[in-house]
Amino acid sequence: MKTSLLKNLMTRWAGGAAVVLVMLGGIASQPAQAQVAATKHNLGSGGTGVNKFDGTGEICVFCHTPHGADTSAAVPLWNRVMASPATYTTYNSLGTSSLDGATAPVGSVSLACLSCHDGAQAMNVMINAPGSGNYSATGFTLAGAWTGANQTAGKISAGLITNIGTDLKNDHPIGIQYGGGPKAATIPAAPTDYTKTLFNDPDFNDAKSASLNGTQVWWVETASSGAGRQKTDMQLYTRTETAYAAAGAGTIASTVPQPYVECASCHDPHTNVNPTFLRISNNGSAVCLACHIK
Repeated sequence: MKTSLLKNLMTRWAGGAAVVLVMLGGIASQPAQAQVAATKHNLGSGGTGVNKFDGTGEICVFCHTPHGADTSAAVPLWNRVMASPATYTTYNSLGTSSLDGATAPVGSVSLACLSCHDGAQAMNVMINAPGSGNYSATGFTLAGAWTGANQTAGKISAGLITNIGTDLKNDHPIGIQYGGGPKAATIPAAPTDYTKTLFNDPDFNDAKSASLNGTQVWWVETASSGAGRQKTDMQLYTRTETAYAAAGAGTIASTVPQPYVECASCHDPHTNVNPTFLRISNNGSAVCLACHIK
């Protein structure tokens, strides 16, 4: 009877963990672990990617933990120490006149991605490492050795495009209002679509809207998607930024949540169906044209 109970609990945990992990990318048809195991993001000793770490055979632990997660992270059960938003220089500092939307401090899911991809800390630094007693809210370095051409002492090697660094001026804007922000201080409530007629910059495709667990969410449908939000849609991330409460183009009252473009808008960290973890193939610039009308 004890054995049956244990199996039942393990089955429930496995299913729950899969649901938690796919939250970054919307609705998925397969457990996230089954997909990520075959990607470069499987950094454990059994991984098939370039970089491997012999300190653990686990897969999810490099990003997620079932206990003791960073609750300041707007991602599920995050297991890494994140830098302060002020650490990063963002695209809007270039002063380009074509940037219509306001740019928020780096945060949301993008800050989680950068906890590895800014190259500042090793990928085996985590909050709750495998095993009893391997916990530290400020970061625990799991013992072990790294192999692979794309890392140096566990940090993504300098000079690689995947080492984005802390200067984000040469990268697609993140933490930026979709569609240049609203041209008036209103965004339709879910499930009404957020259409280009309401954007400060109408050269963007409409965003679909829905209510998920009481929170309004948005996404841009792609030719690869079906009904409702799918992993193959461009995900937009809900943020409410007090820094953009002033009146004017591209701004909205801080009490109103709205859609922002983040790293995971275009990239799905759990699947390698397309190169560089893109949500859809970029043949014919399909990723760019999913959002931009050009």
